[in-house]
Amino acid sequence: MRLMVSGGGTGGHIYPALAVINELKRQDPNAEVMYVGSQRGIESTIVPELGIPFKEMEIQGFKRSLSLENFKTVYLFLKSVHRAKKLVREFKPDVVLGTGGYVSGAVLYAAAKQHVPTVIHEQNSVVGMTNKFLSRYVDKIAINFEMARDQFPADKVVMTGNPRAQEVANIDSHFDLASFGLDNTKPTLLVVGGSQGALKINKVMVESLKTFATKDYQVVFVTGPKRYDDVMAQIKDLKAPNIAIKAYISNMPEVLPKMAAVVGRSGATTLAELTALGVPSILIPSPYVTADHQTKNAQSLVDANAALMITEADLSPETLVSTVNQLMTDPSKQAAMAAASKKLGKPQAATEMVALLRSVITAHQ
Repeated sequence: MRLMVSGGGTGGHIYPALAVINELKRQDPNAEVMYVGSQRGIESTIVPELGIPFKEMEIQGFKRSLSLENFKTVYLFLKSVHRAKKLVREFKPDVVLGTGGYVSGAVLYAAAKQHVPTVIHEQNSVVGMTNKFLSRYVDKIAINFEMARDQFPADKVVMTGNPRAQEVANIDSHFDLASFGLDNTKPTLLVVGGSQGALKINKVMVESLKTFATKDYQVVFVTGPKRYDDVMAQIKDLKAPNIAIKAYISNMPEVLPKMAAVVGRSGATTLAELTALGVPSILIPSPYVTADHQTKNAQSLVDANAALMITEADLSPETLVSTVNQLMTDPSKQAAMAAASKKLGKPQAATEMVALLRSVITAHQ
């Protein structure tokens, strides 16, 4: 298979794409892949480092208010479509996969107009603007949340789950909590606000640490690299052998299976990882995302009894400690939520995505 992939801007768009590439290469080591991303997106660093052929484009998103920048956006989109058509002619893909981000709009549109088989993957419960636009042109649409189904043409939708889940589910973790200075035999809570941390979560955690220090369970608190020094300055007098504070955890999929529960945001990749492993969670959706999609993502887990939710507006030391205690001191509740979370997991999502790509190619023949 010759696969062209486009997706960028955030890890939530990139990591599902990489999971599909990895699964395709596992099935077919001779498969050829080209990744098309934006110049300024993090994919321009991540993808080449993995040895995947990468082509970049200059592109940007629309401003939601009236702005002269939107004229430049239209110009860059048309320019990118022209470049994408050239790349498609040169690479001759059997199928093109888009995983979101502005750059995928130009690439998938160009491929569809050249009658090349096309598939998009929507990670979130609320459909992004790019995928909404592309839904009119592509052959198939893979989704991760049932809530997204009604936002697309019904005959194109296929439920696959998030391909990232399969990579996480297949990790054989032997992580030792002693490397964090903690006890492997005690229930442990992970608190993390995303790869860069979250200011409100950090603030409430700092105010809650003295209380958590008195508990029988352990806490791993991830501040985010840029916020670590500030947090440590605020808690310099804290004595708490049951609490480990980290700036960043690079091997999160290996750490997660050791956690009794997780407090964190509700981005699509995070939820894919939690459900793949069956980890109970207390979700604090980011209010700073398009169409409040993290709240809707979180609600799907809450409705399935796989998670609890605290809105950022309601987040305080009192609500956090109370909700954490409710979960961490009740092993039966942990077990029930873990089972419900695992039931939502899609451990074969990448395999299903590759099968979908193959079916679209066959349908065009």
